[in-house]
Amino acid sequence: MDQVIIARMLAAMTLAFHIIFATVGVGVPIIIMITEFLGIKNKDKHYLAMTRRIAKGYTVTVAVGVVTGTIIGLQLSLLYPTFMEMGGHVIALPLFMETFAFFFEAIFLSIYLYSFDRFKNLWTHWLLNIPIVLGSTLSAVFITTVNSFMNTPQGFDVEGGKLVNVQPLEAMFNPSVPVRVLHVVFTAYMTVAFIVASIAAFKLIRNKFTEDRTYHKKGLKVALITGIIFSVIAMFAGDLSAKFLHEHQPEKLAAMEWHFETESQADLVLFGMLDEDTQEVKGALKIPGVLSFLAGNSFDTEVTGLNDIPKDEQPPLIIHYFFDFMVFFGMYCLAIAVAFMLIWKFKPKWIHNKLLLSLVVLTGPFAMLAIEAGWFLAEMGRQPWILRGYLKVSEAATDAPGLILTFGGFLLLYIILGVSSVYVLTRMFKDKSAKAQMDELDDHTLLNDQKGAY
Repeated sequence: MDQVIIARMLAAMTLAFHIIFATVGVGVPIIIMITEFLGIKNKDKHYLAMTRRIAKGYTVTVAVGVVTGTIIGLQLSLLYPTFMEMGGHVIALPLFMETFAFFFEAIFLSIYLYSFDRFKNLWTHWLLNIPIVLGSTLSAVFITTVNSFMNTPQGFDVEGGKLVNVQPLEAMFNPSVPVRVLHVVFTAYMTVAFIVASIAAFKLIRNKFTEDRTYHKKGLKVALITGIIFSVIAMFAGDLSAKFLHEHQPEKLAAMEWHFETESQADLVLFGMLDEDTQEVKGALKIPGVLSFLAGNSFDTEVTGLNDIPKDEQPPLIIHYFFDFMVFFGMYCLAIAVAFMLIWKFKPKWIHNKLLLSLVVLTGPFAMLAIEAGWFLAEMGRQPWILRGYLKVSEAATDAPGLILTFGGFLLLYIILGVSSVYVLTRMFKDKSAKAQMDELDDHTLLNDQKGAY
């Protein structure tokens, strides 16, 4: 098998596995912050117990995320040594800042976990959420700037195949950073909210602890409301992304939409099958003029077609399917959440319907699948470039032998990490009711007078 293909497969596998834990790592702190706020404000032990249980599970995902995140950094040098030789010194600053942000988060997370019941005023403990959320979010911001730099590189000159006269801040805060950061952060928040909703809905369907129903209903409600809010922001970020691609990466937008001829009033193409030889799209849902509108807020916006882009610079057309998956899964989550909350308000007895709850259960997996599809769209949409306009993947990939064995080794590692994570998280909460956690709160955290050790 071609070395470039193996290198890309290994990088794709690592990213697909890591993005699960990275998304959870960014999204869980904001959920913890919200539930603890509600618990303290309302003196509600359901939300305080929820906070502790989510935080306990979060520690497992953080540990695995550290491992997979470290692997990504190492694989950049292993798989793409030419790229690291050419631009490694440019991305060094954001990579360092990402590490700093993670340690900043980890330090305050440790204090947070070990200081439950330690403050006379519970709001003091809640304030520890701020640096944790800040650290996790900044970690996503800095690593996204690296990816953005690969898409819209700037802040350097090229001499003899080397990047010189580097302006680190200009390179870091390149044109795609604002849009991509907004999209990455809020889709992570959205996804974790739906994961929490999915778990709560599942527990309302199958849970031997009947005394926990109120606990799970509260968790479901706050998760769905949070998911709706973040979904709307993510949709806004997606709209900005379309406009950005129109201006800066027209080949990616054209490939996403199977748009071949440069024209105004361009159709938005959803789903369908493509015959690449004839450029004919069959079975697609075409919405007249909407692609032009998304690209420039006008139906008369001229959208560049793939036929005006050199053949060797066109992304693979398979990314259209990833775009479809991302949109479908994301819209499913938002639609189900809105529908469920409306039913809860106007027909509250219906929320116990198992079919309705089953639809909510799907929002967690679907939201994560939307994240996966979005990242495959982003990474494959940059092809054939690893550093757009300067270095192609085929030029950057290693020619070292034995890469297929490395692929097998990492595959085994990810299977072990994945299975172990699921096992530990399952065992952590198996046969342990939320009511027991609330009883502990009655013993150790007196909500009425907020008495504590300090």
